[in-house]
Amino acid sequence: MSPRNPLRRGDTPQALTVDELSARADALAGAVETGGERLEREAAQRATAVVDKVRERNSLVGGHTVVALAGATGSGKSSLFNALVGADIARVGQRRPTTSTPTAAVWGTEPAGALLDWLSVGTRHHVPEPGDLDGLVLVDLPDFDSRESAHREEAQRILELVDVFVWVTDPQKYADAVLHDDYVAVLRDYGAVTIVVLNQVDRLPAGGEEQIAADLARLLERDGLQQHEVIGTSTRTGVGLDALRSRLHDAVEQSDAARHRLGADLRTAAGGLLDSVGESGAGVPDRARDELVDALARSAGVPTVVDAVARDFRMESWARTGWPFTRWVRAVRPAPLKRLRLDRDVAGSPDITEQDVRAVLGRSSIPSPAPAARAAVDLAARRIGTSAGEGLPTRWADAVADAARPADADLADELDQAVLRTSLRGRKPLWWAVLGPLQVVLALAALAGLVWLVVIALAGWLQLPDVPTADIGPFAMPFLLLVGGLLAGLLLAAIARWLAAIGARKRAATVDKRLRRAIGEVGDARVVEPVEQVLSQHDRTRAGIERALG
Repeated sequence: MSPRNPLRRGDTPQALTVDELSARADALAGAVETGGERLEREAAQRATAVVDKVRERNSLVGGHTVVALAGATGSGKSSLFNALVGADIARVGQRRPTTSTPTAAVWGTEPAGALLDWLSVGTRHHVPEPGDLDGLVLVDLPDFDSRESAHREEAQRILELVDVFVWVTDPQKYADAVLHDDYVAVLRDYGAVTIVVLNQVDRLPAGGEEQIAADLARLLERDGLQQHEVIGTSTRTGVGLDALRSRLHDAVEQSDAARHRLGADLRTAAGGLLDSVGESGAGVPDRARDELVDALARSAGVPTVVDAVARDFRMESWARTGWPFTRWVRAVRPAPLKRLRLDRDVAGSPDITEQDVRAVLGRSSIPSPAPAARAAVDLAARRIGTSAGEGLPTRWADAVADAARPADADLADELDQAVLRTSLRGRKPLWWAVLGPLQVVLALAALAGLVWLVVIALAGWLQLPDVPTADIGPFAMPFLLLVGGLLAGLLLAAIARWLAAIGARKRAATVDKRLRRAIGEVGDARVVEPVEQVLSQHDRTRAGIERALG
């Protein structure tokens, strides 16, 4: 039982449509463009050439099927070409190599000039008799094992463009390494458009054809050509020519060999790019991003700013609710936020823009980051690059790592501006409005009691009439006003200090979140987003390759 031959009528796998070929070619082109230098250079060049070929071949109008007769020197392919054409078109002789330039024969009345121009085949012959091969373009190639390198290169060039391969060999060279290793094995994925011919079988003794054909079939299986049939031919006796014509007729009649070939080209080219991509990248872990934000916050001086916010809140609370007789102490102490040039609530004013901040405030007075803080930022960025690029090929992993390294000079300025843009203020606590006026009342009461006592003392010293007073129990009212005002004021100041400590911690925590959010935006823009962009490019590249593979 003969092996399955995909060029046998009714046995051909479904070919891709022209629209599907175009879609896969576009996907492959997009993958090459997106992948860029991160793809293997030779594989990317091969893919680009295939995309160009698919587009050019699809643009050629007509239903021709291009079949190439390819073989080694002395295999008799030119004689086979003439026998199929029915005329001595290709030169046949004893001197080797015989075929130096490709020759084409065209069956049918449909013009094939544009197609042959694309193939760059100058020697052309039109087969006038109508028949079952109308639409066939048969090309006799130079010998692929020619001693002339130009002949080999020309054969290779045409083989890249044709629709169907007919490998012609003979009993002497059927096991030739050039045929099997350099051609059949390389094009093993093109079984749907491959025919193998064992020519010159008339030279074999009885039973020799079956033995050599079986051995050749074994070699083809070793090459990876899963679907094949060996056709024995002889141009002298005519054996096998009808079977070969039948296979060519099937290819022409179904008129999808070109689409089979182009589909195989796309799959092969896309398969060559698979090693250049990996599975989807790991992405940026939340823990790694948090570490980056922590490192950037330390580098931007966020702990210093948060501490200044807490101290500033406590000082302002004391100024508003502290003991009135000692509030003047705050006036001689420098405000913590003012020392850092962060005493403007720029985020709370919608009329102030970032440009205003840069123009008016310039840079803050936050101390420059220590070398250890800068090293921590670099280490956190490297960890993001390493974790996000895990599992990717080297070139993609290197690209991810490079994207995760921000420029130090610009980064420091952006961090400082992020701090300047962040509001460090908050709502005034309600207890300020309660304790502040109460402290004034108590201070006035103590002052009134003091003045009252002084007046009583002066009146006694000057022997003036007694100043009237009201007594509450054993204590005089002026004494109660003075002592009560002072003691209550001090107690209220202690309560205010306690409330200020609680409020300072809350205000510091709120500002810390704001600053980290702003710092996180800088980290995202300078580290995380560039990394995710590279990962997205990788995923799009892989998706394009997979789309081309089908």
